[in-house]
Amino acid sequence: MNENMSPIIIGCDHAAYYLKGKIKEFIVKRGIEVKDVGTDSEESVDYPDFGIKVASMVSTGSYARGILLCGTGLGMSMVANRFTNVRAALCGDMFSAIMSRCHNDSNILVMGARVIGESLAMEIVRAWLETPFEGGRHLERIEKFNNI
Repeated sequence: MNENMSPIIIGCDHAAYYLKGKIKEFIVKRGIEVKDVGTDSEESVDYPDFGIKVASMVSTGSYARGILLCGTGLGMSMVANRFTNVRAALCGDMFSAIMSRCHNDSNILVMGARVIGESLAMEIVRAWLETPFEGGRHLERIEKFNNI
């Protein structure tokens, strides 16, 4: 399957519930299947519960890529990067999103709903989805930390 069209698993905490809905709509309109693991409201929840759901599915290969959202993105990125084979990238700008894909082969995009607006979030998602991994010398670098 074309990586650009592979299904995506998405999760968030209460702070990012609204933005998650907008991102899901955006991705589905692109013809990409989205598995939503919650949360399902703005009622306060513990972000690690949802970070664990997404990162564990990417870690095991059940999903090739995922998106995590919380207030700042910091907590979700910390949780996700505890998992083997996960390369979660906290992105708040287009350049970081593009570079996280082409140089680091990021497989989880993390964003902070309280840090970026809806329009920027959609542009970051679009760039992240469309940017391929360059491989080559970058693959050798990734293999160095994959083997830790």
